[in-house]
Amino acid sequence: MAFLPPYAPELAPMEYPRVWLKRHWLANFCPNTLNRLNTTARAKLKSSQQRPSIITACRVQAGLW
Repeated sequence: MAFLPPYAPELAPMEYPRVWLKRHWLANFCPNTLNRLNTTARAKLKSSQQRPSIITACRVQAGLW
């Protein structure tokens, strides 16, 4: 049995793109509805796929590859 800390972002590689999205694209975004937030977040994550530097940085930061 191994003890895992309650918050281990290095074990969840999707955490890094989510944090990047929150800090850069959604920092001052105030949607009127949850649907608009969902649509915008998906669109911004999809557009980040066109920027390989972001994806590479998240991979390196996760340390799993």
